[in-house]
Amino acid sequence: MIEKIITIEDIPLLDFFGAENRNIQSLTQAFPKSRIISRGNEILLKGEEPEILLISTVIQSLQEHYHQYGRVTEENVKGYIAQERPEDLPEGNPDGIILYGTKGAPIKAKTVNQQKLVQSVSENDLVFALGPAGTGKTFISVALAVRALKNKMVKRIIITRPAVEAGENLGFLPGDLKEKIDPYLRPIYDALNDMVPHEKLKFYMERDIIEIAPLAYMRGRTLNNAFILLDEAQNTTPMQMKMFLTRMGPESKMIVTGDTSQIDLPSKQSSGLKEAVRILNKVKGIGFVELIARDVVRHRLVRDIIDAYGSNG
Repeated sequence: MIEKIITIEDIPLLDFFGAENRNIQSLTQAFPKSRIISRGNEILLKGEEPEILLISTVIQSLQEHYHQYGRVTEENVKGYIAQERPEDLPEGNPDGIILYGTKGAPIKAKTVNQQKLVQSVSENDLVFALGPAGTGKTFISVALAVRALKNKMVKRIIITRPAVEAGENLGFLPGDLKEKIDPYLRPIYDALNDMVPHEKLKFYMERDIIEIAPLAYMRGRTLNNAFILLDEAQNTTPMQMKMFLTRMGPESKMIVTGDTSQIDLPSKQSSGLKEAVRILNKVKGIGFVELIARDVVRHRLVRDIIDAYGSNG
């Protein structure tokens, strides 16, 4: 049991709490196991830590909503509460929605091949998603991992990348290996920030419920009841790839993403991703999805750039 006080600042209390404290009443009804008490411009929360964290996230979102739109309604309160609840969405829902992001916007598969990726993950415990930059393979994979955690299908998310210099000498950067490679993991953090409210993401990462680490940190581990994502897998060596794939434990899912046109390994070093696709392509229970230039969801010019480089390769 913990207590937490949240101070409401720079917001008229009637506008935030609602007439006769109806907005607070909506919170109280949604979380009957916790105590929610408004005192002046403070809200006192008492209850178990996971639920108090969830309530705090809802209140934070409502404050941000007020500063953006100038009002908070009972419908807004219910909407942000629903956003924090497990997603009541079928695996193959017709709208392609995977989950709702931190701003309430739906995160969905936008192309046919992205939809194939979602379907393949629902059917297989190990999926290889191959394609050029901008095709959404990493973003969709992170969204699937977050949904699985939110719906209690797994107990944790583990996301990793190989530490490859890509023309820059990591050895001269300050800090340990994780600190050196964190900038290269920035796209993962950006995706998570779109899908998990800041305070909850901090809570998850402090408790290793969501772990983001270099591939070297996976050695010797067995990853049970987890959703595991290996990103930029084209930069693994064959030995690293085998090591990673054999970490998979019971009740786990893995997605391996990569772009075989952007290998940053030394010229004489073969790619573990290419070798894995060759060796494993006929193994039952492993899915393979290829995304192409038509799946690019960035600026329209990115698709043309990929096509131009492909034609001159």
